[in-house]
Amino acid sequence: MYPTLYHAIYDLFGLEISALKIVNSFGFFVAMAFLVAAALLRREMDRKQSTGLFQSTTQKIRVGEPVSGMEIAGQGLLGFLFGWKFLYLIFNASELFASGMPQEHLFSGKGSILLGLIMGGGLAGLRWRQSRSSQLDKPRTESIELPASQHVGGIITAAAIGGIVGAKLFHLLEYPDELVRFFTDPSLSNFLGGLTIYGGLLMGGLAVFLYGRKYGLKFLHLADATAPGLMLGYGIGRIGCQVSGDGDWGIPNPNPQPTWLQWLPEWTWSYAYPNNVNGVYGPRSAGYTGKLIEPTDPWPIFEGYGTYLDPAVFPTAFYETVLATLIFALLWSLRKRIQIPGQLFALYLIFNGFERFWIEKIRVNAIMEMAGIEFTQAELIATLTFLAGAFLWFWFPRRNHHQANSH
Repeated sequence: MYPTLYHAIYDLFGLEISALKIVNSFGFFVAMAFLVAAALLRREMDRKQSTGLFQSTTQKIRVGEPVSGMEIAGQGLLGFLFGWKFLYLIFNASELFASGMPQEHLFSGKGSILLGLIMGGGLAGLRWRQSRSSQLDKPRTESIELPASQHVGGIITAAAIGGIVGAKLFHLLEYPDELVRFFTDPSLSNFLGGLTIYGGLLMGGLAVFLYGRKYGLKFLHLADATAPGLMLGYGIGRIGCQVSGDGDWGIPNPNPQPTWLQWLPEWTWSYAYPNNVNGVYGPRSAGYTGKLIEPTDPWPIFEGYGTYLDPAVFPTAFYETVLATLIFALLWSLRKRIQIPGQLFALYLIFNGFERFWIEKIRVNAIMEMAGIEFTQAELIATLTFLAGAFLWFWFPRRNHHQANSH
């Protein structure tokens, strides 16, 4: 496992770049998931606009006006912060990260005033020079046509904010002990640690709905455009779970690898998650124990993380990456064939709920009980997601037929 990009680069290539300790591997893949989802959404919105499902907008802009002093000052401030904190971090990473969590540096007063002034002055000067080169004696107003895909940035931002808030909220509701710790010890790690995908899907979806409503984007077509990217982004995010060992793993699996799976690496069947980012140590109620990695074990020992799980567990994050990629391929191949608005998103809900429900059968989760039936929160939401998708799959054609007849 590679808790940060530093550990990955060091183990794979032998390069020690201390500044990379600040880049959490899970966060890196989450960022990649958003970038890929945004690229796919932009492509789909452009395609849908070409067929008349989305409309471009006209916006008036002023050309040739001098840049304001506030804008130059803002560029200077941004450059100062970058030089003061991040350039100082890069040049002094080996010293700063010799002990303690690298994130502590970002919230400390350490930095270089000189580097901040150099970067701040440089960016402010560059912005002023660009303004001078484009300034006209007589500024004018021009109308420009903006494609519907101009909203991709806003949609992704709304989804990210709503998704992270929802994912954290649902996780805290599922694990009440972490809810108490979240408020009694409001640290950065307690805020970022632990996210529930369905909370993110619900709150993120609501945020996108409100954004689309505000800017006149047809929500069902927007939902269809997001569906393939959502699925692939989910799979990429699960790569982060697998690579970092963030605790989103399965139940113990001490059974030998079946003969029919011998063509796959052994870790795809059962994995000990050495150097997992949580540093799990000691017995856990799920049935495994976190143990210290010894020099005789076949893994490196990363300072602050050197533990592994015994017995090894199902690598459920890896399974979901594979399933999400296959579902994405299916959705992407059907996106032009399914003509009824909303049906592609309904298909996304069906497959998402189906794969998640069965993965939960071998994943470590808090158990709930109702009317003598034991289940997890994720199993319940996965079932409701599947049923909602199935209902919408059959309801959207009727809705579409009714609207066609009413016209």
